[in-house]
Amino acid sequence: MSACGLSSAVLKNRQTARVVIIGSGPAGIAAATRLLEQGFKNVTILEAENRIGGRINTISFADNVVDLGAQWCHGEENNVVYEKVKNLNIVQMTGDIDSTVKFIRSNRQLVSDELVSSLRPLADNAMPDDSVEFEGSLGDYVTNKFWQEVNKLPNVDRKVATELFESFKKYECSYEGSDHLFEVSGQGHYETCKGDPLVHWCDKGYKTFLRLLMSSKEDQPEDLGVLNGHVELNKRIAQINWEGAGELKLRCWNGEILTADHVICTVSLGVLKDQHESLFVPALPEAKVRAIKGLKLGTVNKFFLEYSAPPMPKDWPSFNFLWLERDLQELRGSNYFWVESITGFHIVLCQPRLLEGWIIGEHARYMETLTEEEVLEGLEWLFRKFLPFDLPHPHRFLRTQWHFNPNFRGSYSFRTLLADELRTGPWDLEAPLVDVCGKPRLQFAGEASSKTHYSTVHGATETGWREADRLNEYYGRDKKTSQI
Repeated sequence: MSACGLSSAVLKNRQTARVVIIGSGPAGIAAATRLLEQGFKNVTILEAENRIGGRINTISFADNVVDLGAQWCHGEENNVVYEKVKNLNIVQMTGDIDSTVKFIRSNRQLVSDELVSSLRPLADNAMPDDSVEFEGSLGDYVTNKFWQEVNKLPNVDRKVATELFESFKKYECSYEGSDHLFEVSGQGHYETCKGDPLVHWCDKGYKTFLRLLMSSKEDQPEDLGVLNGHVELNKRIAQINWEGAGELKLRCWNGEILTADHVICTVSLGVLKDQHESLFVPALPEAKVRAIKGLKLGTVNKFFLEYSAPPMPKDWPSFNFLWLERDLQELRGSNYFWVESITGFHIVLCQPRLLEGWIIGEHARYMETLTEEEVLEGLEWLFRKFLPFDLPHPHRFLRTQWHFNPNFRGSYSFRTLLADELRTGPWDLEAPLVDVCGKPRLQFAGEASSKTHYSTVHGATETGWREADRLNEYYGRDKKTSQI
């Protein structure tokens, strides 16, 4: 038997190995539940927040719940989230919502259905499918394709076409997580799950999926199921010392020192960007640092406005804003400049008294610095500017602040042109740090480390399982080695 095989086989096994998982988002919960299922006994999740879930955050609001973070299950085929819930009667299909969107200009003119039906498909079809990879940015690709097709149309109103295309690009940014499409790489390797892209949790929320992973008791909202006794909240990590070949040492912000044989780090890419230089001792390898620098965690925030009765006409389930150039220039010189990056608003399924809105990028980060009163003032100004009818003052208002929170620093990740230049990607972020015997010491999971499903809950879940399986395979290998 080799020295490596003897050391690991004699000293540690699935029952005695101490595994610490940083973060209780879907990646952390998936890793922990999988490890316990595989026979690991000493598994602990350290969570910086006072709740589990990470960027899944379902809260009670209005008639039932809202999701402040992840909201939809994106697709059905090859989607591990959908596979888990498809036969449980807890999700609903959203269906074709694009055909119901109203496009309203800043002079209160509603764009005709005829014009929308001629222009919107050109924008949709300008987006490349998964099989298409290209040099340069997604913004350049989509812009060129859109205008090539628009130029073939007779007598098209190019001003409205420009306004609608700008709205479309902001909408796509809310999917990508980017400030703009010109920073998004054309070589993202993303694989779309076929089926409804907006499978909805209705009155249950995305936390339902986490509870299924944990096998939580239905009648006990705070029950963590198989993770009872394995999760420590309010445990923010200040340093992870992975030096040498012995145990890893973790220092919490309160000064507490913990030790582990393996650490699975699932913190967001935003936290890694902010803290990797101080968080890891010794410094991370250059390849991993390049991935942290090259990939990006964008900012997408939400607004929830609760009214005493359904606020919108029945034929206005959603609406997007088209800015006339003169109004846009005036807006940019005003205190409400940040509302330019609001993509639109829609009624929330199973919550007819709510309006939900979305804001992207730099202006989303600025919005987080304002008071709730200032934000609501800006939104109500926007409604008065665009809508041909009056909306009442909301009964209650809520906005998210994903960038401001030091435990997240953003919403979800995407591949950038800088990542192309650095020749890096999720594969470098994923790569475990091992000792000379191949033992995984410091592992990385989370949506940003997914090669094909980044930015999604199903991608994050897959990475948690990936890292659990990596440890399980390692200890299985040692067992085979010890029998030689």
